[in-house]
Amino acid sequence: QVQVVESGGGLVQPGGSLGLSCAASGSIVGVWPMGWYRQTPGKQRELVARITGGGMTNYADSMKGRFTISRDSAKNTVYLQMNSLKPEDTSVYYCKLEYRVLDYWGNGTQVTVSS
Repeated sequence: QVQVVESGGGLVQPGGSLGLSCAASGSIVGVWPMGWYRQTPGKQRELVARITGGGMTNYADSMKGRFTISRDSAKNTVYLQMNSLKPEDTSVYYCKLEYRVLDYWGNGTQVTVSS
């Protein structure tokens, strides 16, 4: 049984920073891609950032230079550091583990950027 749990969301002012964490647990063998996605009501879930088992990263264009994804492979944990946050970054942020042929999603964590 594989579980993915996000943490670290909250309220932050525009221009501020926030860090998210995502821990995967269960019968996981090896190091697999993990990523952050976000979804606002009425919109499709979109990629924020993804990191491969080898540490290669890719970002959505609107996040480049502001967000940084990293991982601790020994802990099956991925992090998302978000800087220079904008009101339009307000969303539910989800973590995904791509393990073998399946995707495992967390329940999401709310990030609200507002003054």
